Amino acid sequence: MSHPMRMTVVGCSGSYPGPESPASCYLLEAEEHGRTWRILLDLGNGALGQLHHYADPLGIDAVLLSHLHADHCLDLCGYYVMRKYHPTGAQPRIPVWGPAGTAERMARAYDLPLEPGMTEEFDFRSYGDDGGVVQVGPFHVEARRVVHPVAAYALRVTAGGRTLVYSGDTGPCPQLDEVAVGADLLLAEASFRSGDDNPPELHMTGADCGRTASRAGAGRLVLTHVPPWHEPADAEAEARAEWSGPVELARAGATYDV
Repeated sequence: MSHPMRMTVVGCSGSYPGPESPASCYLLEAEEHGRTWRILLDLGNGALGQLHHYADPLGIDAVLLSHLHADHCLDLCGYYVMRKYHPTGAQPRIPVWGPAGTAERMARAYDLPLEPGMTEEFDFRSYGDDGGVVQVGPFHVEARRVVHPVAAYALRVTAGGRTLVYSGDTGPCPQLDEVAVGADLLLAEASFRSGDDNPPELHMTGADCGRTASRAGAGRLVLTHVPPWHEPADAEAEARAEWSGPVELARAGATYDV
């Protein structure tokens, strides 16, 4: 690996899986102590199947959920089945970080009794109301609460002196600006189009992403979470009008050395 941290886009479709991509899921890899550590940021609908192309799903060290909407967490159900019933035997518990109530949410999603739910497969941990700090191998993660109709977090991940910031789902807000400062790569959601009647504190436009990257002094901007009903090129054009730095559209299977 030529850089300390690599991101692979497993899924980047906004709001639901699209014809070209599953819903949100990003694989981060970094080396420490002679081995490769792997974490997932979100595990939305359709992502688990595609993950097999990029890594052994049984080799994931932790899952960090930005929030509990289906397009960001629901493939944890399939992952539960895989880890519980794999023919090589039940797999060790791994940490799953998320908002308060993640364990209960996932038990309901699979129609399990709340006790034990999925707690024998996953070690559920919560960020705290406003956020918190998580360490997984070489990954230092700062979670920061952002604005969305449910508890949602932006995630700032640093490894080997490089930093990736994932907006999760959020409207423009000072908290995102603060957590994004100096990011080498800003992975930001562009669900809305400028000029539409967009509700506040829900999602960002491509223009919002460009302005956020500019305020943060980001190295690169990667736009993600564009819903299938919108044209991704529109989001890219909006971002370019607001920011002069490198911009590209996330696509399933793309890899980035951060």
